[in-house]
Amino acid sequence: MFSLQEKIVLITGATAGIGLACAEIFAESGSDLILCGRRASKLSKIANNIKKTYGVNVYSFKLDVRNKKNVEYAIRSLPDDWKKIDILINNAGLGRGLNKFHEDDTDGWEEMIDTNVKGLLYVTKEVLPLMLEKGEGHVINIGSIAGHEVYPKGAVYCSTKHAVDAITKGLRMDLLDRRIRVSTVDPGMVETEFSQVRFHGDKEKAANVYRNMHPLSAKDVAEGVLFCATRPPHANVNQMVIMPSVQASATQVYRKEELPAEDN
Repeated sequence: MFSLQEKIVLITGATAGIGLACAEIFAESGSDLILCGRRASKLSKIANNIKKTYGVNVYSFKLDVRNKKNVEYAIRSLPDDWKKIDILINNAGLGRGLNKFHEDDTDGWEEMIDTNVKGLLYVTKEVLPLMLEKGEGHVINIGSIAGHEVYPKGAVYCSTKHAVDAITKGLRMDLLDRRIRVSTVDPGMVETEFSQVRFHGDKEKAANVYRNMHPLSAKDVAEGVLFCATRPPHANVNQMVIMPSVQASATQVYRKEELPAEDN
């Protein structure tokens, strides 16, 4: 197992869900963390809590990955010691809406494309030169089963995750001779803030996504990311698909019917 002690790990979208779970599990493994996200106050609390709990160094800053100039400034302004990034976890991403293509909101399209595709590109473009100068590194992209299959009412979201899959494969080819590994971890249904964001804060709709089934937790996915990161340098996990045991595909999920109330 490859030691992560004192390795520098940059995680985007670190304020909740898979990003936060990755921050905690990598801190527990002894990594120093660079955390970024859009919610500054929450990010600051998370950074302080991780420092106290795990005794690792944490550098955090507010960042919207959709803003190219802000991404460039944030990465280029890192203190020199923090520029020695070993692992980049491109986690920032979202879904907006679940509608038929012709009924969908194009503002949601812009948000998904700008975050899931362009944001990942902007961050990776800035971090890679630092890894190339260092002579090694690992880029781990958080994809989705939606990057393998298209499902009804998800044309644009699925297209963004197909793009993540293509970018990951292309990066791996381009970096094959540079000691920089590239992986993608593609989960199925994970109970995080994802569905609340997708349904614009509608908690009832979000809860219904996971009705009568046991979804993955953010920690389940983070453990997969950790597995990828801890392989020895000669080995790379190109792609990891993690699904709930009751999910066979993007659309096929076994939901156990609720048991009837017992008669008193």
